[in-house]
Amino acid sequence: MLKLGHRELVDGLPLVMAIVNRTPDSFYDRGATFAEDAAFARVEQVVDEGADIVDIGGVRAGYGPVVDADEEIRRVGSFVGRVRSAYPSLIISVDTWRSEVARVVCGEGADVVNDAWGGHDPRLVDVVAEHDAAIVCTHTGGLRPRTDPHRQEYDDVVGAAIAATTAYAERALAAGVAKESIVIDPAHDFGKNTFHSLEVTRRIGEMVDTGWPVLVSLSNKDFVGETLGRPAGERLLGTLAATAVCALGGALIYRVHQVRETRDVVDMTWSIAGRRPPLRAIRGLA
Repeated sequence: MLKLGHRELVDGLPLVMAIVNRTPDSFYDRGATFAEDAAFARVEQVVDEGADIVDIGGVRAGYGPVVDADEEIRRVGSFVGRVRSAYPSLIISVDTWRSEVARVVCGEGADVVNDAWGGHDPRLVDVVAEHDAAIVCTHTGGLRPRTDPHRQEYDDVVGAAIAATTAYAERALAAGVAKESIVIDPAHDFGKNTFHSLEVTRRIGEMVDTGWPVLVSLSNKDFVGETLGRPAGERLLGTLAATAVCALGGALIYRVHQVRETRDVVDMTWSIAGRRPPLRAIRGLA
């Protein structure tokens, strides 16, 4: 069973997490959903498209103007409350590494804290435990928030990702987060060059074999762009190829910009793998 805040998920089927950026400088949408009403329209859109989770972020992952905790709270705090009021059963995630932000958004109804920066704030797990929320534990190679890798080296990048994420998961468990509410994420691009991200994709089954549910955030990332020579707006097909590989390997949650396309690829791949029955199968039988 997977427990994400107020929702218990027992069918074991994969989940699509839609990205909702409340930032003016996202690498992908360039601030298209920074304004609150635009962000809420994005929530409405992705829910209509079948998203299981929305992941709301208030700080650009990479370099950019400083966004302090107070500003991050202004961007995401009450907005989470608005989404929760409109969609009582929706699973709401917030992309933050800060415990003070997590405390506010969990109070507003967030189910998941998606810590993209690998436990940089040691108090975060305590806040998640206090609110009976879920946490995503990532591998970033020890980088500080909002920094890019530079000549990052690993003897074995997958081994490093497994060691870091499972150690973080055990720390969350020790803090009181329920075992069924802990997810691990190799964090493609974070603390990694393109070769590292390709290897993590190819070997994602090794992370799945740890027994912790695995989330992958592949959508339109630089490793896709560098591999194919495509800018951010032209990376969908490469993203979906990487998605199919991760789906075949058993990753459970997919953090994405394009919901419908991802849903079809993941569901088809899981059905090919024998983990999901077709919605309709009468050909040659009726």
